[in-house]
Amino acid sequence: MQTVTQLKIEEPQRKETFLEILSDKYCRSILEAIMDTPKSAIEVSREKIIPLSTVYRRIQQLHDSKMIRTSGVITEEGKRLFLYKSKIKEVNTRFSGGKLDVEVVFAKN
Repeated sequence: MQTVTQLKIEEPQRKETFLEILSDKYCRSILEAIMDTPKSAIEVSREKIIPLSTVYRRIQQLHDSKMIRTSGVITEEGKRLFLYKSKIKEVNTRFSGGKLDVEVVFAKN
């Protein structure tokens, strides 16, 4: 069973980064695809009908922002295959009185 950790993001730059990434339709689609099951970039590309080069660029963005985790396996053919899994289960934002609150719920595996 998965447990979750909730974190309120306080740093203004980190808030902006999260909101910028989540405003991108491809990033959201990729996160949705890898929310419950780790998948390769090729699997995400095919499932979500996103060009593979776009998937790789967005995965790099998500990885740099610590929103996904990467694991690797060796295929039967001896090739390395990277699998990506979302660390995020939920993001809640609130804008009130000129103040922006961003809370992220992370999944713990």
